[in-house]
Amino acid sequence: MKSIKKLQQEVDDWIKTHGVRYFNPVTNAAILAEETGEVTGLIARMYGEQSFKQPTKEAEAKERLSEELADVLFVLSCLANQTGIDLEMAFDQKMLKRTQRDNQRHKNNPKLHGEQ
Repeated sequence: MKSIKKLQQEVDDWIKTHGVRYFNPVTNAAILAEETGEVTGLIARMYGEQSFKQPTKEAEAKERLSEELADVLFVLSCLANQTGIDLEMAFDQKMLKRTQRDNQRHKNNPKLHGEQ
């Protein structure tokens, strides 16, 4: 399994080898929003009430979702790299904070147990 640090390094290497340079952070933020919208659209069609415009096989839809999620991860890595964020460390810190803050919150939420 690839670490987040290695993923960020791989993205940086790719940008320097194939991409000339990073887009500026504002452009990458816009691209991230676009890619996130594509993920959202697919999920709405795969799991929500919207339908695909053309008949789509489940395997095709899942492959498209996989590609779009990878696009989100790539652009997120670009933003982290160009702003000096170590995503692995940031994620570890966030998980610790969530664990401390929300230790019992979700377990005690009746909405999550069908007790509405």
